Amino acid sequence: MLKLSRLADYATVLMTAVARAPQRTHTGQELADRTRIPLPTVAKLLKVLTKGGLLESLRGAHGGYRLGRAAEQISVADIIGALEGPIAVTACAGHGSEPCSIETDCATRANWRLINTAIHQALAAVTLAQMAQGAAAAARTPPPQEFPLIRA
Repeated sequence: MLKLSRLADYATVLMTAVARAPQRTHTGQELADRTRIPLPTVAKLLKVLTKGGLLESLRGAHGGYRLGRAAEQISVADIIGALEGPIAVTACAGHGSEPCSIETDCATRANWRLINTAIHQALAAVTLAQMAQGAAAAARTPPPQEFPLIRA
C-alpha cells in the first residue's frame, strides 16, 4: 500500500486549519485543541513547517503562527515535501544519487519515474486553499489530467 506518513497527514490538517483563518495568528495550543492532534506533535510539526517556509512564526504577547505565503501558493506537494523530503515512490524514482546495484539491468526505472512524476503533479495540483474549502472546492475542481503510463 502506498501511504503518507502520519506526520505528513497531520501537517496537512494543521496547515488546513491555519488556512481557514489566514488573517489570524494561531497558537500551538489552539491548533492542538482545534485539530485534536496532541500538543507535542503540533509543536514538532509547526517547527518543521516554519523551517520549510510554509508557516511564519511570530514572537511576543500576540505571537503564534500564520501562513508563510498565500494558501493558493502552497500545494499539498509542498506540505509533504517539507515533512518527507522529495516525493519518491521508489528510491530510483527520486532522481537521487543513491547507487543502485541493478540499475544497468532494470527495465522498470523509466516507468517508475513516470509514475512518480504523475503522483507529484497530482499532489502539486491541489492547493492549500482548496483543502481549506473542503468538499465544496473538490466538487468544483476539475479532475486532474490523466497521465499515460505507457508511451506509444
